[in-house]
Amino acid sequence: MAWGGRLAFETFGWRFVTGRDWNAVSGNFGALVPIYGTLVTSVLALAIAVPVSIGIALFLTDIAPRWLRGPVGFAVELLAAIPSIIYGMWGLFVFAPFMAAHIEPRLNDHIGSLPVIGALFSGPPIGIGLLTASIVLGIMIIPFISAVARDVFNAVPPSLKEAAVARGSTLCQILSRVALPYTRSAIIGAIFLGLGRALGETMAVTFVLGNAHDLSASLLMPSNSIAAAIANEFTEADTDLYRSSLIALAFLLFVVTFIVLTAAKLMLIRIGRAQGSAH
Repeated sequence: MAWGGRLAFETFGWRFVTGRDWNAVSGNFGALVPIYGTLVTSVLALAIAVPVSIGIALFLTDIAPRWLRGPVGFAVELLAAIPSIIYGMWGLFVFAPFMAAHIEPRLNDHIGSLPVIGALFSGPPIGIGLLTASIVLGIMIIPFISAVARDVFNAVPPSLKEAAVARGSTLCQILSRVALPYTRSAIIGAIFLGLGRALGETMAVTFVLGNAHDLSASLLMPSNSIAAAIANEFTEADTDLYRSSLIALAFLLFVVTFIVLTAAKLMLIRIGRAQGSAH
């Protein structure tokens, strides 16, 4: 990918990473908007999915009655089997109109006028954009994170929970002071697994992100992602520079994913060393 994108890197240099313009007619290409869209949607998807996933895992392992754990766990895992294009079509034809009619106008009216954070929620309620794509992505990665979290919560030794009960701990205290600390490293691994899934998602994001090479602080505005840009434009790349720029985008996505996974591995190693020294 680096070799395939060398023409773009030689032509634009660092301007390819920092440039906002993406104009196939003039032959001017900058990757800042797709990089921004990829990172923002992935981070917001994690912010949505992590609390829900951990809540589902804790509910299935320690709160739900046994007769309910199987059906609910199966229903959550079934979400992982749905093709991403189905999520995209649902997002475009069902969820985006709902966002445009009910959610985004209220965000614009009640939060859009506030200082600082108002810029994030101001804009026309068109339904497609960064916020809608982030929510769809969050729904997509919930089954991956919750499945891993449920398995590691089930691996907590019963003796630890029994000891906490003997000391008079409530259920909330057992979950917060026993289950979560004991499985911290595995939960972080599950979170980064979901992040890797979100960074490379293509079809669902393509449907609901808007595919606009515009840089805006508003989460209600359309944007673009690296994977969506490649999927939409690769067949239309009629020049060597255009095609090289798309391949260079793929290389940048690889670099971003590599950095994220490396950071996750280093964090897990550090946590493991800290736990070893504590014991």
